[in-house]
Amino acid sequence: MSDGKDDGGAAPGRRRRSWTLDEKRRIIDESLEDGASIAEVARRHDLNANQLFTWRRQCGLEPAEPKKLAPILPVRITPAAAAEESGLGSSGQIEIVLAEGERILVWSDVETAALTRVLKALSRR
Repeated sequence: MSDGKDDGGAAPGRRRRSWTLDEKRRIIDESLEDGASIAEVARRHDLNANQLFTWRRQCGLEPAEPKKLAPILPVRITPAAAAEESGLGSSGQIEIVLAEGERILVWSDVETAALTRVLKALSRR
């Protein structure tokens, strides 16, 4: 039976807290200090870290430094005619040119496991 009160589905005994704009700004400013951990700031104020992230986003704040992704580089595929011109003694190779201009030449007889280790190491740089 219903007692006529609508608690919005909240757990019994729990109330939704209300934060003033000044309180939110003070907590957000605290989370922006050098070396501050959002999780620690949120715990200190008995607040969920996701709520603090939401407040920061609503204020137009972005993460201090977005994760740097590797740039997408152009790939050139040589026509089949050029491969035929190289002659029967062609060993077949791949040239990988990194963003910094470094080049890696890989021949067809390279071990797959070794090449995989090299590419994984480069992706972590």
